[in-house]
Amino acid sequence: MRVCAPSLCISAYIVSVPRKYFTLAEANRTLPLVKRIVADIVALHPQWRDLVARYELVAAQAKPDRGEPPEQIELRRQVDAVAHQINDYLLELQQIGCVFKGFEQGLVDFYGKLDGKEIFWCWKVGEDRIEHWHELEAGYAGRQPVPEVVRG
Repeated sequence: MRVCAPSLCISAYIVSVPRKYFTLAEANRTLPLVKRIVADIVALHPQWRDLVARYELVAAQAKPDRGEPPEQIELRRQVDAVAHQINDYLLELQQIGCVFKGFEQGLVDFYGKLDGKEIFWCWKVGEDRIEHWHELEAGYAGRQPVPEVVRG
């Protein structure tokens, strides 16, 4: 995942983490921690976005022959600091084994298996537990309720 303005990026670190498959119960057990991490990401993202917009405005007005003005340097430092925090949270999610899918809705997918095929257990901010799944390529629009037999 990469969200970026010129040289002011949020991107999950590339870490070799083997794909982890979760049962529905295992994925739900991670939610107390996942919820806290995602809440932090969702809270920081608008701050990062606003700082990037301010940086781009200042950079557009800067005179190239004079170098970066102090305000632009300070904004870049702030953008980098917030991006670093968000990247650290994304890394935590990756190490848990889940996949962060969206800053706006706080979407998180967990690899799983249902009826012998690979799927994602799908959770988003505001949901108490995982109650939906979708095929790997279907995305959020393809969310379906978890079958009652799987919920137990």
